[in-house]
Amino acid sequence: MWNLCAVIPNASSTFTFSVQHHSLLNFFNRRRRPRCRVTMSSDPQNAVVVGCGGVSIDFLASVAAYPKPDDKIRTTNLKVQGGGNAGNALTCLARLGLNPRLISKVADDSQGRGILDELRADGVDTSFIVVSKEGTSPFTYIIVDNQTKTRTCIHTPGYPPMIPDNLPKSSLLSALDGAKIAYFDGRLPDTALLVAQEAVKKNIPILIDAERPREGLDDLLKLADYVVCSAKFPKAWTEASTVPQALVSMLLMLPNIKFVIVTLGKDGCIMLERRVDGPSAEEVDADTLLESLELKRNKSLSTPTCISSSVAKLKAERIGTVSAKLYVGTAESIPQSELVDTTGAGDAFIGAVIYAICAKFTPETMLSFAANVAGAKCRDLGARSGLPYRADPRIESFILEKLITSS
Repeated sequence: MWNLCAVIPNASSTFTFSVQHHSLLNFFNRRRRPRCRVTMSSDPQNAVVVGCGGVSIDFLASVAAYPKPDDKIRTTNLKVQGGGNAGNALTCLARLGLNPRLISKVADDSQGRGILDELRADGVDTSFIVVSKEGTSPFTYIIVDNQTKTRTCIHTPGYPPMIPDNLPKSSLLSALDGAKIAYFDGRLPDTALLVAQEAVKKNIPILIDAERPREGLDDLLKLADYVVCSAKFPKAWTEASTVPQALVSMLLMLPNIKFVIVTLGKDGCIMLERRVDGPSAEEVDADTLLESLELKRNKSLSTPTCISSSVAKLKAERIGTVSAKLYVGTAESIPQSELVDTTGAGDAFIGAVIYAICAKFTPETMLSFAANVAGAKCRDLGARSGLPYRADPRIESFILEKLITSS
């Protein structure tokens, strides 16, 4: 069994972890800040979001440069905090003022108790997380390379894995009660499918994080309303030769999808939104349309922006045609001196997209907002530390501006 230990002297945190007294909660609570409350009819604050997926403890070690085989090096910074795609995305939502409920599984060990304590401290409802009396909770070693600003993850899944029998029907129904949207990170496939099928019965929209092809992911995608993909997923899943062609293919293969977003790190994102044919919709090659939008980017701007096309019949060679609108979103240009760690940036982006859906932001606003949230996260070590609170001046002003405009 793995236990949390004292932080090494060169770590950024001076807190000591003690299994007996569960002081991991104190470590996380020291970072909490009050939330900003805004009362407007269009404000999604307190909306319920259900997430089903992975949680873990992350052991993050910053190093001057990634080690070569058989090297011995020292960390420049060390942090221990909660992780996992679903845990990160729902923590993002909690800090933005929504009410997230998480369906997952941990063991009754020091790591599991730490995972639960941190989520609760951030306002995530953990009453639907299964706690196994035996086994081990999931954990991840993350090496952050200060030279290249990249991170390498070594994940150890929890044991025993979650199965549908772990989630009683009464708990499932309670978790989905009043939910505005359901989110799945592609893990816990059998349980996730059970939850997704029930969400469909209740007409709850579904967003899928398609990080990579996984067991059971295809069944989840068939039920999805929204998909957010990693850069490599669309081409790997569709076998199309380009990303625009792959996005067209995804909309054709998944007729229930309203939009699909592919995140590209520092290069921003691309979104394809299904739209009804307009009276003068032209047939346009998907690759050509993306190239024309890319040329319109203003590279002198450091803040996130979004460029969109008109509604068109997008054509992908040897794949088909779909009526849609294409969007190109830019990422925040973060100075190298401020860029610390990209761990969890995609989870932050997804959390912000879910918030934007609940707030009924326009696609252009949604992509810019999500890029702002992801950029804020990248300024601190770990997936959780940099996640902005609603009271963060940049986030607060952004939300208020859009809510006032929509009013």
